[in-house]
Amino acid sequence: MFKAFCYALILTSALAACSRTGSLADQKTDSTEAAPAASEVGQRREARPGAESNRLALQEVPAVAAPASPESAAKPVARSKVEAVGELKKMAPAEALAGTAAVSIGAQLDALRAPSEPTDRENYATIDENPVKRAAEQPVSTFSIDVDTGSYANVRRILNGGHLPPRDAVRVEELINYFDYDYPLPDSRQPPFRVNTELAATPWNPKTLLLAVGIKGYELAKTQLPPANLVFLIDVSGSMESPDKLELLKKALKLLVRQLRPQDKVAIAVYAGAAGAVLEPTSGEQKAKIDAALDRLSAGGSTNGGAGIQLAYNLARDGFVEGGVNRVILATDGDFNVGTVNFEALKNLVETQRKSGVALTTLGFGSGNYNDRLMEQLADAGNGNHAYIDTLQEANKVLVEQMSATLLTIAKDVKIQIEFNPALVEEYRLIGYENRVLRREDFNNDAVDAGDIGAGHTVTALYEIALKGGGGSLSEPLRYGQATQPDEAAKGDEIAFLRLRYKQPDRDASQLQEWPIRRDQLLKQGERPSDRFRFAAAVAGFGQLLRGARYTAGFGYDEVLALARGARGDDPFGYRGEFLNLVGLARSLDPAKAGEPAQAIR
Repeated sequence: MFKAFCYALILTSALAACSRTGSLADQKTDSTEAAPAASEVGQRREARPGAESNRLALQEVPAVAAPASPESAAKPVARSKVEAVGELKKMAPAEALAGTAAVSIGAQLDALRAPSEPTDRENYATIDENPVKRAAEQPVSTFSIDVDTGSYANVRRILNGGHLPPRDAVRVEELINYFDYDYPLPDSRQPPFRVNTELAATPWNPKTLLLAVGIKGYELAKTQLPPANLVFLIDVSGSMESPDKLELLKKALKLLVRQLRPQDKVAIAVYAGAAGAVLEPTSGEQKAKIDAALDRLSAGGSTNGGAGIQLAYNLARDGFVEGGVNRVILATDGDFNVGTVNFEALKNLVETQRKSGVALTTLGFGSGNYNDRLMEQLADAGNGNHAYIDTLQEANKVLVEQMSATLLTIAKDVKIQIEFNPALVEEYRLIGYENRVLRREDFNNDAVDAGDIGAGHTVTALYEIALKGGGGSLSEPLRYGQATQPDEAAKGDEIAFLRLRYKQPDRDASQLQEWPIRRDQLLKQGERPSDRFRFAAAVAGFGQLLRGARYTAGFGYDEVLALARGARGDDPFGYRGEFLNLVGLARSLDPAKAGEPAQAIR
């Protein structure tokens, strides 16, 4: 502030000096024009009418005669604004004053202003961590499943950029669900998934238990997928002109195109200030034609995402395949700024369109203005999934390795409800899924939307549980609360009761499945939890550390690394090894760990 005040005072004195010697306009040569005002320069930088305006060209600053040198007044020298600013920065303040007339006022203002970082307009939904609840007061927990993985890839991008992620960028359940845990496959397609539960001591608190609920959908080879009717909806606005946006996007979609069969078809719609179709529905056999349409795309203009969504759904409905895969794939940074821009209005638009039987997948790209909140919520509203693409390797994971899971929904509106037994359970908390929590009555209401599972998808949910007498509870029972009088059944071995509802993709009525979770499932002392359990717990611990470690006590990065290394297991694609590297990187970036020796990553 003081530095800014001094510069302002210097500039005021300079302007006063100019007024005594005559206006700058009077000192110009006839061959030069007045310099643009600082406000005009700012307006030019903000405007992005197209690709051309995104490339900032050097502006020529008009030469101005210096009053102290008649010779220089007679020989104006044109130079760039950058050169003029560079000269000013080399001067002491007093020297800068003496040269006031040698450069434009706009250039002086830029030179005296402290350099600033590019404006960071990334948008994340606020997340308040799930609180600890007493089973005697709130015994029922209900939430929608989530198969999204976008938060993990986005956190990786931010860490690799040399920063710890904003807390709200970290959705712990998406970090956990990024990994496959090799759960047993269902015996048949009815039901379309299998549920696995495991109960063991919590790594960060030996006085509590960790309950893992794992869901595995049946797998289907890419060659066995039903015919696909896909619409690529691509953002080609000016904000997408970046190597990590439109160029990466085109390469990513080409990977998917290579997997398509003759019976599959693709249409391409784009949007900027307006929306339009650039490729009619085209057979997957014509890969060169589809690739050529992608190659022709370039960025420019504002972003009318609402119009693009409307057009894409219209194209998908026109080519609708009964019993097939009908899906819009929206690829953007989410920076909608023209047309329908209201968050709730865009969600409502997608919710209305999903009734047509067309699902929505969102692929996020880029940084600086990335709208994570919109991308994640649009996928949720559109009965689809959300991924963030930070590298071509991630595109390959989502669109090639996991193509069946990304494209084919095998169960929709999947909800989980767990009722904890107050006779045995003192407290519990759900780790993650904060924006997926449902009301108790929503579980039985088939009109309430929930998450969807794709072929081969893995979903994991973790609860931390404090048993009565275990010493792990964090709150005291209410003094005037109603005493719990459990019946004989509740006094038994059941810690909790798990209920799950889902719908077949083509049905509107849900089906119910139920399982008791018994105390005898708890591993005996000396027994080791499975690798899948321990690795999921390590990822959950890491996510909680990035969010501030409210409930993890002294469990830090070193403990996460030790737990994850011991549970790495089979890692054919190297994703778990990469996780170890990210934990080590976060440890080095965390100011709380500054000065401590970093632990080697093996």
